[in-house]
Amino acid sequence: MSDQPAAPADDRAPAADAAEVTKHSPARRIISGVLSLLIVGGIFVFAVPKVADYSEVWKAFQSLTGLELAALIGAMVFNLFTYWWANMAALPGLKLSRAAVLTQTTTSVANTLPGGGAIAVGLTYTILKSWGFTGTNVALYVGVTGIWNIFIKLALPVISIVFLVIAGESGSAYVVAAVVGVIVLAIAVGLLAALFASERLAYRIGEAVGKVMSFFLKLVRKPPKTGAGDRAVQFREDTIGLVEGRWLRLTLTTILSQVALAFVLVLSLRSMGVSEQDVSTAQIFAVFAFSRLLSAVPVTPGGVGVIDLGYIGGLAAAAPEAERAAVVAGVLMFRALTYGVQIPLGAFTYLIWRGKKDWRRDAAEEPDEGDAVTAVVDRADRPEASRGA
Repeated sequence: MSDQPAAPADDRAPAADAAEVTKHSPARRIISGVLSLLIVGGIFVFAVPKVADYSEVWKAFQSLTGLELAALIGAMVFNLFTYWWANMAALPGLKLSRAAVLTQTTTSVANTLPGGGAIAVGLTYTILKSWGFTGTNVALYVGVTGIWNIFIKLALPVISIVFLVIAGESGSAYVVAAVVGVIVLAIAVGLLAALFASERLAYRIGEAVGKVMSFFLKLVRKPPKTGAGDRAVQFREDTIGLVEGRWLRLTLTTILSQVALAFVLVLSLRSMGVSEQDVSTAQIFAVFAFSRLLSAVPVTPGGVGVIDLGYIGGLAAAAPEAERAAVVAGVLMFRALTYGVQIPLGAFTYLIWRGKKDWRRDAAEEPDEGDAVTAVVDRADRPEASRGA
């Protein structure tokens, strides 16, 4: 999304750029990991039991039938496919089997390691480069999927409030939230439209963002970001070329992935005995929509604990007190299917990537690869690398 003459290609080797994404000090990783463990432990040991006793939650799990479990697994598998389809839409030439390997491997990394989002972007580059994709391909893939996911996450709360109004469950708080959501979404859409409409404006926006980033980098004694305007221009041009022919497919597959994810949540709650009378589908979708925004703030790897508490708190507030154990069980089942399963599955797909030598081929040479990879590095800290709940 950028405009102005592109900066000259970086002299650094692409491998060095990819390595920069994953470079963090061991001490920083250890501290981050310990803090994450403390947060997660505090949530599940102290916060969740205040909503429902774990013994009651276990009783709700025991009520699950074989047919219900099969339905849940089927919904989970379909949800995984929607992620793969969305990534295929953002990366021309990516086949379904490789989309599965790429998505699950990088999601597992993003969901388990401190700073996993940045590491996942570096791994994305490594995997795609091994399959013959270029730095520009990777930059567009990361950028476009990130943009589409951000806009869908901003739109979901507004849509959920519309559903609540239609269901007759609206209130003044919902109206205020809807107005704020519309304003934020309108601003985001306006900035994106401006970026695509004008090369000069894209350059200025890129430079402004670069200055803001440099200010914060200076606080942590890191070098400033340079050439942000030029990279914005180049990214704009490349993105326009991709989106012109694929915007509808990108939009539909991204929406489908969120709808499929919400369906897993609804099915999990219903399987644990939370009826429509206890918590309506409209209320579930509203909690889902606002909890998805929490995933944009990577407090812990994959948002584990924090997002769980968001779901549990929101749904428990809407449910009768007698059904709160079932609510907790439903959320934990949902998170096991959409977060927990991703981790061993990602380890398995990583082994597939390492073992499938016949998928390997050299990437085509491109004159602007240095800039493209730098664009990936600039977006390395975005949590959109994680596709789970």
